[in-house]
Amino acid sequence: MTLPTLHDLHRPLGSTGLLVSPLGLGTVKLGRDQGVKYPSGFKIPDDDEARMLLRQARQLGINLIDTAPAYGCSEERLGPLLRGQRQDWVIVSKVGEEFDDGVSRHDFSAAHTRMSIERSLKRLETDFIDLVLVHSDGNDLHILNDCEVYQALADLKREGKIRGFGFSGKTVEGGVKALEQGDCAMVTYNLNSRCEKAVIDYAAAHGKGILVKKALASGHVCLEPGMDPIRASFMLLFAQTGVASAIVGTINPLHLAHNVATAAQVIRQL
Repeated sequence: MTLPTLHDLHRPLGSTGLLVSPLGLGTVKLGRDQGVKYPSGFKIPDDDEARMLLRQARQLGINLIDTAPAYGCSEERLGPLLRGQRQDWVIVSKVGEEFDDGVSRHDFSAAHTRMSIERSLKRLETDFIDLVLVHSDGNDLHILNDCEVYQALADLKREGKIRGFGFSGKTVEGGVKALEQGDCAMVTYNLNSRCEKAVIDYAAAHGKGILVKKALASGHVCLEPGMDPIRASFMLLFAQTGVASAIVGTINPLHLAHNVATAAQVIRQL
C-alpha cells in the first residue's frame, strides 16, 4: 500500500506567492541539543542521517524547511546538505535571537538584522531567503513599535535579499500588529494552547500567512487512552483556514512518515 504524501496538498502562504507543504520540517535538532524543551533527550544526527531525513521529507512532499541562527549550527549544516536543491525548498529563517555557550541573547537593531541576514545567506549558500521571521523575546509590541528590525526586514525585502518577512511572537497583540505590516506570523497553536487563535483569524481575513510552531506541543500532548495525539492535533490545526503550514521538528524517520500520512488523511477529510 502506498502511503499518502503531501505533494498535491501545497497551499499559498498568505499573499507572498510562495506555495508551501502543510507540514514543514523544523531543524533545531540538526544544530542544537542545549536548552531545548523536549520531553526526552536526543542525539544530533550526523550528516548522513540528516541527508537521509531531508531526502525523505522531499519524497513525502515537504518543501518547507525552518531554521534560525539560534538553532546552533543548523543553518551552517543546511547550506552544504541542500546544495543543488535550492529550487526544491522554501527556506524560512529568523533574526533577533543569538544562542552562544548555552545562552540566548536578543538584538533587534537594524545593523544586527542586516548582519544576521548576510550571515544566513552565506551559511545557507543562497542569494535569497524565502521568509524571515523575527525571533521574539516575548516583548512583542516593544519590538514592533520601538525597534528597527521590522523596517530593516522591509528594506531587505525591497532589495531582494528576502522574499517575505514576519514575526514569531508570543502574544495575540504582537501577532496581529506584525501582520498589519508583514507577510506572515508564526504562532503557537495546539491541543494544549489555543490563545493565539485570533491571530490565525486575522490572517485568514486579510490574506496573510500563518505558520504554526509547537503544533504537537513539542511532544507533550496528553489525551485520553486510545486517541492518536497526532491525528487530534492535525484535526484541530487544519480546520483553521488561516493556517498554511505546521512546523514539525522530528528527526525520527518513522515519526516523519506517520506525521505526513496523518496530515494528508486529515486534510483530505476536512
